[in-house]
Amino acid sequence: MNNPLSGFGLGLRPEHYQDFIHARQRVEWLEILTDNYLVPGGKPLHFLEKIRRDYPVAMHGVAMNLGSTDPLDRHYLQAVRQLAEQFDAAVVSDHLCWTGVQGQYLHDLLPLPYTEEAVRHVAGRIRQAQDILGRRLVIENLSAYLEADTPMTEWEFLAAIADEADCDLLVDINNIYVSSRNQGFEPMDYLHGLPAARVRQFHLAGHTDHGVICIDTHDQPVCDAVWALYTRACALFGPVPTMIERDDHIPPLVDLVTELERARAISREVAHACAA
Repeated sequence: MNNPLSGFGLGLRPEHYQDFIHARQRVEWLEILTDNYLVPGGKPLHFLEKIRRDYPVAMHGVAMNLGSTDPLDRHYLQAVRQLAEQFDAAVVSDHLCWTGVQGQYLHDLLPLPYTEEAVRHVAGRIRQAQDILGRRLVIENLSAYLEADTPMTEWEFLAAIADEADCDLLVDINNIYVSSRNQGFEPMDYLHGLPAARVRQFHLAGHTDHGVICIDTHDQPVCDAVWALYTRACALFGPVPTMIERDDHIPPLVDLVTELERARAISREVAHACAA
């Protein structure tokens, strides 16, 4: 395992490159969107070379297409491995989903059926990917919008894949909340169903609440209900490296650092309460 993460991080966005270069921020690590840094040269790699001197890097991708029936893209995985080695990435993660089929990339994170067959299929592909990457992969749960009649719950599905593939988990707290609102399940059932030893990282983010449906937009501050669920996750799993994602309506960095302080305070308060 390369330089394990600890503490609290942010997703690195181009709007904040200069902020991180000009002053040390109260942020322990940064997560990059892997696919934006795979082209040699250019602005993203130029700034990342400078910024990573002060901050450990986690890599988070959207294009491994782990749930597809297409062959894994070995050239893509080799490029991811090279980037991870170049920047000594602490984590390489992607999503439990499929993003294309028959060579057509669909530009979305699409869900899988929660079945034993799908567990075997996806776990096998994760093992192949890990062999190419030369490291354990970290898999993130999606937001869900429709409820399907499946023999497994999402959390049972995720736990079974992690066990079968021997991979780790990136638990997106906002995604669990969004899915629970859309599908009507108890979010704590989800958290209790996850294998604690495999939980490597937490994501926090905002969403858009339309009343009858919540959409995972990553363009809002973290809402109080997600903070409450994060508090309960901290009590259940202990200290887990945590970051805030913001992908649209990007605010000034100082606002995100201030929001991250709330995560830091929650984690500290829960740890003190558990130790008492």
